Amino acid sequence: MSTISIATAAEVFDLLKDDLAAIEVEFSRQADSPVAVVTDIANYLIAGGGKRIRPLLLLLSAKSLHCESDARIRLGAVVEMLHTATLVHDDIIDEANTRRGRPSSNTTWGNAKCVLAGDWLYMQAFQTALAERNFRILDLLISLTQEMVEGELLQMEKLGHLINEEEYFDLIYRKTACLFKVSMQLGAVVANPTLGDGERPFEDTLGEYGRNLGLAFQIVDDVLDLTANDEILGKPAASDLREGKATLAVIHALERGTGADREAIRTVLADRSFARVAHADILEILHRHGSLSYAMDTACAYAEAARQSIADLPVSDYKRALLWVPGFVTSRDR
Repeated sequence: MSTISIATAAEVFDLLKDDLAAIEVEFSRQADSPVAVVTDIANYLIAGGGKRIRPLLLLLSAKSLHCESDARIRLGAVVEMLHTATLVHDDIIDEANTRRGRPSSNTTWGNAKCVLAGDWLYMQAFQTALAERNFRILDLLISLTQEMVEGELLQMEKLGHLINEEEYFDLIYRKTACLFKVSMQLGAVVANPTLGDGERPFEDTLGEYGRNLGLAFQIVDDVLDLTANDEILGKPAASDLREGKATLAVIHALERGTGADREAIRTVLADRSFARVAHADILEILHRHGSLSYAMDTACAYAEAARQSIADLPVSDYKRALLWVPGFVTSRDR
């Protein structure tokens, strides 16, 4: 890695604030439907905020390759619409009551309306992407959607069951990292829309950055789910264990724990509750075996791999910003 300095949070915000504001406007415009309930649900979801990290990545990818096309704004809205649609469907599948500190949309409008609103957001995202008249964009988005749906189905099949690290990484790639990867790849496509597949500079490099960053992001999310409190998370803590999901720290403890440790974890996963084994008892097991530290160390390794993957990207303020993002991902508290 060269001696290029890493940007600060303030510098990244200054670089992107106008584009991110434009994406918010575009998202709201795209979410406007003649059917009022669709618009109401979409506006509720938009108002819930979020990190907007996926459109941020698309912008940094595109701008690092000198893109000035408004396509970066439209596709920034597309990746956030797709992400939002997945959250709607996830809340229905998980029977969640809260999201980002507010009632989840399905508690207000019901499952039936929300699953259809999520479907509508998917189709609106594809309609917006179709207007770019670029087959590579559609190819990326279609493959992405298939992988995300497959990931959700695989996870549903494994609920309450023990999985190994290989299965875990396959799941989090499909559910999270592939959208990070595609967001970065789309930035490369809009920067060079007329070039064919295999001819586009840095598409693979930027995609690898997104993949590594997405894996780090989800591992940190999973650790926070175990360790943070409800108020900080904006949803009930330890939701994953309550839903029967074994995440990296839990898998690590299962492989290294005593028979009693393994039985306690298996009980929570099978019961999908802390009725017989307390959350505090599970945390004690994870701390005793260094499992939380192991998961965070793994996340930091993927974050560093993301930085290393763009070593050959030309030096710019946008590259400096891309070098900042992994640190943000691994140091956040929500």
